Amino acid sequence: MTPGPTTDTALDTTLLAPHTTLGLGGPARRLVHATTADEIVERARAADGAGEPLLLVGGGSNLVVGDAGFAGTVLLLDNRGHHVVEEGDDTVVLHVEAGHDWDALVADTVAAGLGGLECLSGIPGRTGATPVQNVGAYGVEVADLLVGVDLYARRTGRRGPVAAADLDLDYRTSRLKGPRNVDGEIVLAVRFRLSTDGLSAPIRYAELARALDVAPGSRVPVAAAREAVLGLRRAKGMVLDPDDADSRSAGSFFMNPVVDTETAARVAARTEERGQVPITAWPQPDGRVKLSAAALIERAGIPRGHPGEHSPVRVSTKHTLALTHRGGGTTDDLLALARDVRDHVDAAFGIVLVPEPVLVACAM
Repeated sequence: MTPGPTTDTALDTTLLAPHTTLGLGGPARRLVHATTADEIVERARAADGAGEPLLLVGGGSNLVVGDAGFAGTVLLLDNRGHHVVEEGDDTVVLHVEAGHDWDALVADTVAAGLGGLECLSGIPGRTGATPVQNVGAYGVEVADLLVGVDLYARRTGRRGPVAAADLDLDYRTSRLKGPRNVDGEIVLAVRFRLSTDGLSAPIRYAELARALDVAPGSRVPVAAAREAVLGLRRAKGMVLDPDDADSRSAGSFFMNPVVDTETAARVAARTEERGQVPITAWPQPDGRVKLSAAALIERAGIPRGHPGEHSPVRVSTKHTLALTHRGGGTTDDLLALARDVRDHVDAAFGIVLVPEPVLVACAM
């Protein structure tokens, strides 16, 4: 077994906080880098062979790591690059290494006049995490564009391509996420099918359509869509910016709950009783309804900036769905705030919000 650090100085060199967008997280027993897919497999096999727990970290934008840290090996994914592997009449398939910065990829595709990813602009993190979470924003999900992935299965040793249809992609989840990933599969590379006409995916999100001054369903130049999305995200503190304390977060902390129609009707009745603005609701293909978690939080009495300037962790001053670390706080502080928000919504509407980030060595 790899020996752990024995001094405070050694512990400091393995702190996970600098590797997360929240700036929170204790030490890892061991921290290693991988700059190629082969190195990822090699490092993972070494940890498994030593009986060492393994945590994969890319951009750290969707991680909440406990204050005690991670008692195992943390593997930092840093394999980068992308290239076209297939060309059609009006589309291409782009192969992207898992450690490639996501927003840099989106910027590159927009600059090349490739359409599809532009509504996912400004999302921090690495490309390999996007199919795991089925990342989505402004009416587009990774599932809409994903062709397939290259995987390494730690349990079986299998390495190779897997089609998107075999990943069980759903709202903010896939078979690669959390306990569902029974084979310990690691994403090594990702492939997307993108359009070559220089136009965006159809603009489905009403807020984005208004910002672009177009009708829903319209297609616009990819650069215009990216600029509009970045503007909307910045206004919500959802673009990483060292000068914006609201951007020190894990993005949306809670998933929008998908509920049955009876629950949606009950929520609507409660907001009406209180004289509140109705909560945004989106009908789903299965007959259920997706509710806005941000609106639920606000209607439950949690304001932006809660619990106030004295706290090192706060609800964003720009958007109630983000929990931010202003400096000097701990993961325990953040989780206490998350529980407070969750419990307010449960008490008000009988809905238990589920965290979207991955919780490592901690729990709500």
